[in-house]
Amino acid sequence: MNQIGCDKYTEHRQELIAAFKEVRQQTLNLTSTLSAEDMQIQSMPDASPTKWHMAHTSWFFEAFILAKFQSGFSWHDPMYHKLYNSYYNALGEPFSRAKRGMITRPSVDEIRDYRENINARMTTLLTECRDAQFKEIAPLLVIGLNHEQQHQELILTDIKHALFQNPTYPAVFPHDGARETQPDQRWLAVEGGEVSIGYAGDGFCFDNELPRHRVLLDDFEISNRLITNAEWLEFMQDGGYEKPLLWLSDGWAWKNENQAKAPFYWVHEDDEWQAFSLAGLRSIKPNEPVTHINYYEADAYARWTGCRLPTEQEWEHAATLLSAKDADEVLCLSQGLSQGLRWEWTSSAYLPYPGFCPAIGNVGEYNGKFMINQMILRGASGATQCGHSRFSYRNFFGPSARWQFSGVRLVRLD
Repeated sequence: MNQIGCDKYTEHRQELIAAFKEVRQQTLNLTSTLSAEDMQIQSMPDASPTKWHMAHTSWFFEAFILAKFQSGFSWHDPMYHKLYNSYYNALGEPFSRAKRGMITRPSVDEIRDYRENINARMTTLLTECRDAQFKEIAPLLVIGLNHEQQHQELILTDIKHALFQNPTYPAVFPHDGARETQPDQRWLAVEGGEVSIGYAGDGFCFDNELPRHRVLLDDFEISNRLITNAEWLEFMQDGGYEKPLLWLSDGWAWKNENQAKAPFYWVHEDDEWQAFSLAGLRSIKPNEPVTHINYYEADAYARWTGCRLPTEQEWEHAATLLSAKDADEVLCLSQGLSQGLRWEWTSSAYLPYPGFCPAIGNVGEYNGKFMINQMILRGASGATQCGHSRFSYRNFFGPSARWQFSGVRLVRLD
């Protein structure tokens, strides 16, 4: 969310306009197999209806760019400004997150019309504005594109949770990006010392990836791959969910309250474990990375193995230190729906870096105010849009969150 490198945007106006159109179209591509009924449902307060995501990402461009820069601006519909504001209190009181599924009107078709209207107005503004104005717009535009990519991932995770409530376990995508095989486990030695953490490039990053700063790390070893379904089954068969000494106090309370016995979306039918995916219900694939694990489960598993979860600083240092080839093969960080990746839990709480400054203006509510009661995940998932993640990217969720595509990578002292 910073403005590093934004001067170059005026030299690449057409590329940014093309990126705007591509990202906006990708949202429609992801929702093309969903019915209007699918798009309306909200299965829990943490998840939002697909229709709401489609509207909110349009509202973002309207509220932060068109409202400020479009001559003769007027709201597409003033009520949308209340309905589709997520949590920007400086822009007005948002509609209740837990009740987004109650917004049956406007209809899906009306939201599609809204998107087309915003697309047309944005394209006109981006094409016709002067270079000096485009230089002001460009950083907000890039934030908006990254913001929409985040919601594209949420569209997939949220609709998966919604469809899981249906006992027929419907399939809405041809596959859900599962990587069926993992390499044999190896431990990679990583030298510690004084290292630099945080974004170091000259392009876009979110404000929570800054400032770059130094930390002191001990030497450690990191696994070359994520934990697999077969390994998680061993944890289950050894009574991992029944041993209180493996669990944090809050985690044990969560486990008992939710009667957790297996990863989320696992179903025991016909004397075998099966997993619900965006492609429907299927048998567990032993060598596939386990997914939909929350922080409590990941931490308990790490204790069971005698290892631990990496800190986010260890994770970033290891990812940066390895060569690009190793980072793809060993840390599995290349993006794309076909890769079957998992967001990887770290043991680090989501806190500001030393000297952190939120972005200037109303958009500064984006990240900083969530820096409490959350844990950091690193990497990417099979639902992450291509090019959206990077080594310094800081994803964050509460420790009980399971509906994200999250998995486990271990570290141990050298």
